[in-house]
Amino acid sequence: MRVDNGSEFISRDLDLWAYVKKVTLDFSRPGKPTDNGFIEAFNSKLRSECLNANWFMTLADAREKLEDWRKHYNEDRPHSAIGYNVPIALHNPGGAASPPS
Repeated sequence: MRVDNGSEFISRDLDLWAYVKKVTLDFSRPGKPTDNGFIEAFNSKLRSECLNANWFMTLADAREKLEDWRKHYNEDRPHSAIGYNVPIALHNPGGAASPPS
């Protein structure tokens, strides 16, 4: 799994989980966010628009709020990188939304 060196990715718990699940963690070079600019930009949006904006009371609550944000991010929120269109319009030109969860 490719990850950056953020605090959420250098914990003992994640390291133990990866070991138990036989997942190899591939860390980007420290101080080189340009190694994977797309995911750095996405992580920034996820953190500022969802994780920092919500208080998660339960796992179910977190799943619901993250799913709401994902739908907003892909179906309602214009993205400058694609001409201020919404991503779903690129994949579903007819405007069909994501299937209900």
